[in-house]
Amino acid sequence: MAALATGGPNVDVSLLHDVNALARYAPAAVDRAVVLASSYGIPLLMLLLVLWCWRGARRQEPAAAAETFAALLWAPLAAVIALAANVPLRQLVGRDRPFRVHEGLHVLEPAASQSLYSFVSDHATFTMALGMGLFLARRRIGLLGIGLALAEGLSRVYIGVHYPTDVLGGFALGTAVVLVLAPLAMAVLTPAVRAAARSPRAARLVRGRHLARPRPVELGGEHAAVGGGGLTRDNDLAA
Repeated sequence: MAALATGGPNVDVSLLHDVNALARYAPAAVDRAVVLASSYGIPLLMLLLVLWCWRGARRQEPAAAAETFAALLWAPLAAVIALAANVPLRQLVGRDRPFRVHEGLHVLEPAASQSLYSFVSDHATFTMALGMGLFLARRRIGLLGIGLALAEGLSRVYIGVHYPTDVLGGFALGTAVVLVLAPLAMAVLTPAVRAAARSPRAARLVRGRHLARPRPVELGGEHAAVGGGGLTRDNDLAA
């Protein structure tokens, strides 16, 4: 912990300089794009992935939809819990921002200077928690979310506000919160979602309209459908 507080191992510092050096030689437009993506773009894409996954979950059968929807609720909740856990962790470690310790860094996000400590990265923690939460809900979408989280972590080193180990620590914290607390969270959220699905007002949040509508059932030469007012049948009678 002392090594982290004083700047970290030499490998950590050398990787920081190597990645940040790319920002020094890249066009200004690229640097601005990375800052926007790191600060707003990637976190927003992560939230859009959650909505996309929710839209697909509404097309599942009720039992599967309830579990998926519960996992989607857990993803942002876990991200918030991980960020809250990082508040005392940062104070405990007390690691200064790299540009306060090492000269020659090309810092692209001056607003980061308002936060004194860098371990662990909030951005890496938040995006990885969302990515792992998405992975619990839908693996393919979750893998995309994890990929975005990795890009977010790399961008924080690129713009000169975090050491690589700050990012790795954020990945570890976000992943740990999601996976360790997932059994308890799902045990609470899944029954709550199932109960909500039985409510007429909340049902459409979990089920799509096509699942809420009854489907005609063929019985021999008869077509039976359950409507809102009862059972109707159309019989084909031979003349």
